[in-house]
Amino acid sequence: MHDANCIFCKIIEGKIPSRKVYEDEDIFAFHDINPWAPVHFLLVPKQHIASMAQLTPAHERLMGRMMLLAPQLALQEGCTPYPEGGFRIVSNTGALGGQEVHHLHVHVMGGPRPWLRG
Repeated sequence: MHDANCIFCKIIEGKIPSRKVYEDEDIFAFHDINPWAPVHFLLVPKQHIASMAQLTPAHERLMGRMMLLAPQLALQEGCTPYPEGGFRIVSNTGALGGQEVHHLHVHVMGGPRPWLRG
């Protein structure tokens, strides 16, 4: 369930400090340490799943919960409501997809533009 060498597993376990946004039995959310936007946090499953490419039908409920949670947390963290406001959800997968940490994670970014990236 955990990878002892994974930085996100260490954050979830509290071995590396983070600015927590949300936590339940399956999901952990925390602020990105190098934000690209005024609001930028990550949603990660507590279970170590390397990337989107490793998802199976057994993960359907978990991923659905993460996608339903993202808008709630985006508003909580300072994004303005749809349709004038909004946010972006990004999940990099694999080396060519730009994935740097091989623990499935979803970036949620929003806030006034221009952003540093994206």
